[in-house]
Amino acid sequence: MATPYEPAPVDTSGVTLPPGILALTERLARNAHDVWARQRLADGWRWGPRRNDDTREHPCLLSYDELPDSEREYDRQVALGTLRTILALGYRIDKA
Repeated sequence: MATPYEPAPVDTSGVTLPPGILALTERLARNAHDVWARQRLADGWRWGPRRNDDTREHPCLLSYDELPDSEREYDRQVALGTLRTILALGYRIDKA
C-alpha cells in the first residue's frame, strides 16, 4: 500500500532573480546535464536513438549543445527552480 504523497516544494512565487543571477542559469543547466551524463556513462549507459533501460541506451547522452532545445529547457527550469529556492530560503548568491 502506497503512502499518500503530497509534494510541498518551497514557495518561490515571490522570488525575482536579479540579472546577474539569471546569467547563471545556462551554466548551471549545462553542468546539471554533464553531471547526469557522467553518472549514466559510469553506470554503463551509452548513446542510443531511443531510451532503452534493458540495453542502457539513452538519446540524451550527447553534449549539452547537441541536445534538443526541449531537453536544454528542462535543465534550465531545474536551474531556475534551484536558484529561486536558494533565495526563497533566505540565502544570498554572491560572485566571489
